[in-house]
Amino acid sequence: VQLQASGGGLAQAGGSLRLSCAAPGFSLGRYAIGWFRQAPGEEREGVSCITGSGASTYYADSVKGRFTISRDMAKNTVYLQMNSLEPEDTAVYYCAAKLPLRNYSYWGQGTQVTVSS
Repeated sequence: VQLQASGGGLAQAGGSLRLSCAAPGFSLGRYAIGWFRQAPGEEREGVSCITGSGASTYYADSVKGRFTISRDMAKNTVYLQMNSLEPEDTAVYYCAAKLPLRNYSYWGQGTQVTVSS
């Protein structure tokens, strides 16, 4: 299974981007989806995740109040709306899928987000 992360790009500080995570031909309905990011020279960090039902979400403190995760079951896609972007948000963003009580087992290829000051 190959997840496809898209929507990255260049934004100015204070701007917005929306990332998408899709899995053509594979149903994400039962899977929790997480967004992670990795900046150059830094370790990968968890940004946000959403349960399979969409009922529960999690945000890292660094993005709380600025990012919103959601999922569209009909489109089999998970979104990460990123508002009030900061230069510190610059990183490659990855989405990943997991079943309950399991580790993340499917990963996307990453999409670059660059925020200029």
